[in-house]
Amino acid sequence: MAAQLLGLFPGVSVTAATAPVAAQTVAPQPVAAPQIAWTKDLHVIGAVSIALNGDLVFIGSDAKLHRTDSRGVEKWTFALGDIGRAQPVILPSGGVVAGSYDDTLYSLDAAGKLVWKLKLDGDIYASPSLRPDGSLIVATAGGTVFAIDASGKTLWSYKALSPVFSSPAVAADGSIYFGSQAGRVTSLTPDGALRWSFQAGSSVFSSPAIDAQGSVYFGSADRKVYALAPDGTLRWSAQTRLFVNASPIVTSTGLVVVASYDGNLYAFNPAGVAVWKTTLGSPAAAAATELSDGSLVIGDLSGTLHALSLNGDELWKITPNLKIDTAVAASDAGTLYFGTQGGKLSAINGQRPQASGPWSSFRVTPSGWGRSLSASEQAARVQATQVAAKRPVQVVASGKPPVTTPPVTKPPVPPPPVVTAPVVTPEQLAAQAAQAAAVAATQAGQAARVQDAQIYLPLTELAAALQAKVLNRSNLSATLVLADPLTGTVPANQTPVTLTVRLFAGRAYVPLSGLTLFPGSKARYEVATRSYQLSTPERTLLDLPLDLPTLLKPQPVQEYPTVIVIRR
Repeated sequence: MAAQLLGLFPGVSVTAATAPVAAQTVAPQPVAAPQIAWTKDLHVIGAVSIALNGDLVFIGSDAKLHRTDSRGVEKWTFALGDIGRAQPVILPSGGVVAGSYDDTLYSLDAAGKLVWKLKLDGDIYASPSLRPDGSLIVATAGGTVFAIDASGKTLWSYKALSPVFSSPAVAADGSIYFGSQAGRVTSLTPDGALRWSFQAGSSVFSSPAIDAQGSVYFGSADRKVYALAPDGTLRWSAQTRLFVNASPIVTSTGLVVVASYDGNLYAFNPAGVAVWKTTLGSPAAAAATELSDGSLVIGDLSGTLHALSLNGDELWKITPNLKIDTAVAASDAGTLYFGTQGGKLSAINGQRPQASGPWSSFRVTPSGWGRSLSASEQAARVQATQVAAKRPVQVVASGKPPVTTPPVTKPPVPPPPVVTAPVVTPEQLAAQAAQAAAVAATQAGQAARVQDAQIYLPLTELAAALQAKVLNRSNLSATLVLADPLTGTVPANQTPVTLTVRLFAGRAYVPLSGLTLFPGSKARYEVATRSYQLSTPERTLLDLPLDLPTLLKPQPVQEYPTVIVIRR
């Protein structure tokens, strides 16, 4: 089949991918849920970092960096130039480094005083990584990865040529890994030189996780989970039913755990075999967090916080019914913190601390370091959590409802309600655009037809799938130009492409073969998944479900007419 397809599409590569292993769906066994100790409106919109003394650090919707104690009582705030959702890095000194959407990286001391700030070339959506020497790896939506020393000076920069929302991960040998909107996962040396790059089928929001052997794991909008060897070769990939924007973790037992927008949480062993799959019931965009007893906690976009056993069984769940799209933070004292839509932060006391696995949470440590730890650092983490790891876990008694912040006495004249618009992040915008494009691609593939040995696609659905604008169209031709997936605007350097139009039942179609006219584009067809993919060095343009074997199946030709008229 692959040879036949290569003959039909010159210049198109054909990949015969292995079929995904069927996962085992685990029957949930719910138990008593723990009690929420408090819920406070702290304006939190990003991931929360936890200091060694239990302090919480996060960026708020008020465009301020906040530091509170473990009870959510404010210690200080620092005004940033804009909001941000990157997880702050808490330094061993107690200082904090945070990036925001004003393109600036800020370094503050433990008291909240500015030490330095550095303007970069784009919004800082990705969370920085802290290297052992105190330098930082920072990626921007401008498509550049920077190394910044502890004094705020730029050591080097690397042009990724595509926005980077994937938070860089630093391996034990100093190698750096990150994904981009172009669908590439790139590895750099500690000095910023290119080691290798790997092309996925679509954009990579997911931040890489690294196991004890140095293998790298990530998800993609092409609906797959990938495992790469340290040298960049593909070890395995596994298919889910929708895009994988969530970041994977690697547990203490070596399981790779990652959520998909299809509403499932998947666990794979290092060889890529699906060990279990648990239905969350709603899409999930956040990473799971492993606790010291091997259990997992994760929130979903419908507003449910799930706790699962190491085998994927549901232990308990809490339903605040407000979207949870950042990872649960677990303190060394065993307090779980989770943020919900609208800026609220909730705490659950008396639980297990975070595990000390190879990559047990979104950024490895509660302080957000984003790198593999040395043996001595791992030992220090175990020492810091041993008390909370051994004590009994608290659960709710007598079915009491969760406790929130004590009510405030009613004022004589209630103030008018303050309505704040929800913060729409670049990830959410791109996820919405990718979902709309995926729906249009499915519709285009379903409506494909063959005429005169050529495959034609409906123009309207194809343009939506490409996220392209139709500049003009006649009954003979159509001119398309690619637009920016996030803004919908046409970049000045984009070259329009004119395709031949054929009308079928009054509907405009264009030839599939003409898509490679887009500058720098290459096409390939995956036989196992029956999908046609078109990409440029900057990004994946199209991931089109297309059943070529059925479309190109020869139709029987009758030797004689079905009706023979006999003249007498």
